[in-house]
Amino acid sequence: MSLGITEITLILVVILLLFGGKRIPELARSLGRASYEFKKAKDAIKKETEELKNSIAESEEKPEEYKLKDDVNTPQV
Repeated sequence: MSLGITEITLILVVILLLFGGKRIPELARSLGRASYEFKKAKDAIKKETEELKNSIAESEEKPEEYKLKDDVNTPQV
């Protein structure tokens, strides 16, 4: 479903009638700021998620001293 040129023109005319010529730049500026803030928040969440994944992966890797050894001398009874 895509918008044709007539639908876009109709939407623009309705916006112009509702808000007037003076308010449209103000609305566009607000929309731009909101879009920027959304992208910034999305990137911050993505970065935090990646850091958390890396932290979990690093904590699952056990140091060599904690791994079980096969040549453990068990007392023979």
